[in-house]
Amino acid sequence: MPMPAIVLAAGRSTRMGRPKALLRTSDEGETFVERLLSTLVAGGIDDVVVVAGAEAAAIEERIGLRARIVVNPDVDRGQLSSMLVGLGVVDRPGVMAVMMTPVDQPFVSEATVRLLVDTWRRLRAPIVRPVREDRHGHPVIFDRSTFDALRRADPAAGAKEVVRAHAARLCDVAVEDPAAFEDIDTPADYERWTGLKL
Repeated sequence: MPMPAIVLAAGRSTRMGRPKALLRTSDEGETFVERLLSTLVAGGIDDVVVVAGAEAAAIEERIGLRARIVVNPDVDRGQLSSMLVGLGVVDRPGVMAVMMTPVDQPFVSEATVRLLVDTWRRLRAPIVRPVREDRHGHPVIFDRSTFDALRRADPAAGAKEVVRAHAARLCDVAVEDPAAFEDIDTPADYERWTGLKL
């Protein structure tokens, strides 16, 4: 049962001051987007689309044929607009769900990805997401039954209104993976997670 993934990498990264997708995860030079692609594939995802903005060419140069790149022409409309650009690429007959994850959580574990995929396949819940205590994180899986609602949602509100609308059947999966719950948004976050300075 195909489940593609959409990596959201079109944001302007204003707090970081440079494109987060192209930041290195270590001294070896692997970037955030490369790390995420490897993790998603290892976790059972076989089709990945990266939604990029102005840095699309640079991202494509890094990842080559490992994923498809699509450009969000209007990144200022917010994260949902990028998700819908990606959904327009991956949605095809046979696709029963899609995994969505932002590029600024590159250290999420393969085990977390696999657990979420396995949970959706077992329960077919409309939305599957990781939780720890009172926090929810990423990646998030959206079942096909939510696709139309995502397309109708207010871009200003993002996917949150779709999540709220499906609250009664939401599947929260307990995960002990700190990287699933913290965005790397600032130079201080980056240094804390990687030990590197910008």
